[in-house]
Amino acid sequence: MADNTPIVGIIMGSKSDLPAMEPCMKQLEEFGIPYELKIASAHRKPLEVHEWASTAVERGIRVIIAAAGKAAHLGGVVAAYTPNPVIAVPMKTSDLGGMDSLLSMVQMPSGVPVATVAINGAKNAAILAVQMLGIGDDACRQKIIDMKEEMANA
Repeated sequence: MADNTPIVGIIMGSKSDLPAMEPCMKQLEEFGIPYELKIASAHRKPLEVHEWASTAVERGIRVIIAAAGKAAHLGGVVAAYTPNPVIAVPMKTSDLGGMDSLLSMVQMPSGVPVATVAINGAKNAAILAVQMLGIGDDACRQKIIDMKEEMANA
């Protein structure tokens, strides 16, 4: 990317999600994709989440990755306030191992879709985001082609 303006937004509900989301950030960095990071809970800071999500397009964000655990409403709340695709990353939880997060994320109402990756699937969220960006960006598409070729030759 010639410009350093973030095109992927990453939001997580808590600082405790940061270690599980490091593979996402690392993968985006390896692809050379600029991103911005926000920590705000859909339940504890709903106005902040609303402001961040509803202004994402203005800031140049094209895909959003939302990580949350337990009730895991963050991805759905973000999706309600942006036209951008949202990828949810369910966080592993101490209570139900992340199944609570996963089921909350995949049961979205009609009209508010959220793509969901595996529990703690942060790296795949980054790869999916770059695949989405590749629909209209040949450089992003080539990054995915190169990655798949490298995996096939490993």
